[in-house]
Amino acid sequence: MKATFEKVLLRKVKLYTWVVFVLTTGFVFLNCKTNVTAISSPAKEIKVLMVGGGSSHDFNKWYKQADGETLRKNNLAQVTYLSNPDSILLFLPQTDVLFLSNNQPINDPKVRQAIFDFAQAGKGLVLAHPALWYNWKDWPEYNLQLVSGGSRGHDKYGSFEVTVTKPKHPVMKGVEPKFTLKDERYYYNPDPAGPGIEVLANSSVAGSDKIYPSIFIIKHPKARIVGVALGHDAESHNIANYQNIIRNAVQWAAKK
Repeated sequence: MKATFEKVLLRKVKLYTWVVFVLTTGFVFLNCKTNVTAISSPAKEIKVLMVGGGSSHDFNKWYKQADGETLRKNNLAQVTYLSNPDSILLFLPQTDVLFLSNNQPINDPKVRQAIFDFAQAGKGLVLAHPALWYNWKDWPEYNLQLVSGGSRGHDKYGSFEVTVTKPKHPVMKGVEPKFTLKDERYYYNPDPAGPGIEVLANSSVAGSDKIYPSIFIIKHPKARIVGVALGHDAESHNIANYQNIIRNAVQWAAKK
């Protein structure tokens, strides 16, 4: 009888211990899940996929770090940065805005098609300074359809003036009507065969009658696309006007 009683008691102790463990760990997991959701709030943030890499620019410093920090400020966006364009396929389905800052090649035909499909689905793109060049001779469709032109040259690095031409456009919110900065003044020229552009800000330099678009909308039939020709180094990325422009561009492209 004594042995039987001890066996029953032991089973009860084990059962009690198991119940306590389940309740305790379940409570811990529930709390962990709740805390993570509360901190990240992913539903409220714009999901930005930023692609960099290539030549002539410090992509990590000015795009991954500086612009990434600018876009994350006040929980505006979740920014994922890629230096390998082949990885775009993995992240694009969860992306609201594709931020192209690269001039390195995008060679994979599947990635190229995915970018065009993304645009056709009415998503948002921001095409930064390096991505507005005629970078890829084997991919003319990119410049024709998504950039509606491009640049093949620029002034020597130096000061020039930017004049806002459409101050009421959401992308220009909080941007000074005129400001001066040091940068590479891109000779962006629209392609007459492309969808066309709406110029939001122009650039000019003393002693020249040449005026070039600095900030513009590409009139894609489905997507919202913003071109930002500014952005060579700190003289652009660290000033408030540039930071306001890229934050506004991401919001407008995401339809927020």
